Amino acid sequence: MYGEAGILLLVRNREYYEQERLIEGIIFNIQGYCIHDGPGIRTTVFLKGCPLSCIWCQNPESHSFHPELLFSEEKCTGCGKCVQACPEKAIRLQEKTSQTDRRLCKSAGLCIDACPNEARAAMGRRATVDEVFKEIAADALFYKESGGGVTLSGGEPLAQPGFAAGILKKCRSAGFHTALDTCGYASWATAREVLSHVNLVLFDFKHMNPEIHEKYTGVPNELILQNAEKIHQEMSIPMQARVTLVPGFNDCAENIRATAGFIAEKLSNAVPVHLLSYHRLGEAKWERLDRKNETAAIEVPGERQLAECRRIFESFGLTVIMGG
Repeated sequence: MYGEAGILLLVRNREYYEQERLIEGIIFNIQGYCIHDGPGIRTTVFLKGCPLSCIWCQNPESHSFHPELLFSEEKCTGCGKCVQACPEKAIRLQEKTSQTDRRLCKSAGLCIDACPNEARAAMGRRATVDEVFKEIAADALFYKESGGGVTLSGGEPLAQPGFAAGILKKCRSAGFHTALDTCGYASWATAREVLSHVNLVLFDFKHMNPEIHEKYTGVPNELILQNAEKIHQEMSIPMQARVTLVPGFNDCAENIRATAGFIAEKLSNAVPVHLLSYHRLGEAKWERLDRKNETAAIEVPGERQLAECRRIFESFGLTVIMGG
């Protein structure tokens, strides 16, 4: 029926599908019924790992590309069962609570299973494209009725390009609207491959000064800004700009004007700006990861600050949406 060449093509296509289907990545959350990560009701998949290290990050559990231990000291009774379960001898009791030497911890997870008080939890799990898609597809009815879909966030999805592209491609094939929430820090070849499966880009702008950007995020911004222009000009993918106002970092009028000017002139004043407020909801996560809380000294912006930033963006002809 197919001939030798046709049969060979079918075999190769099946092999390619199987290989793509089994691509693995690491995620730290799949959150359903989201209404702030693109149009309609959405499922947001949070990929673990980020090439940036923003000191104000509200999701410190997203930094590492590996599973991590979350520990809630207030739940620990000092029973010692985690000490007995740890094969690496990374846990000891001190002042009636358990302490973990994270240099020795290999994230085996046995201490989590042993804890009767749920004081220990794993943050991050490996999953295949197929496994993630099955969770996404469970809410297909919501997408259809609301005009929603799927958003990949993080961390930084472009840091796991094969995994991200595999999920997005499968979602597009199923007819789901796809969005990518990104900081834009990746080679253009990498970004373009992932973006070829995307209906909407949510692009995060942090600071326009390359030196300040590098000081507080760990990387300069030239590549990020270049990619923003290429996404808009070469791929013509609808884009929404996201600016989180962080007092003491990017809230000065000079930077807001520079950000607004870049969006309006290098992209288009048809690109809406979502102006977000820094908040303190992620502070407890730093403690649960046994990390120094870098965000402790950062203030939450006031309504007057947000209103002034909005005025500046609007003076460049940009539409501003407060919040997600």
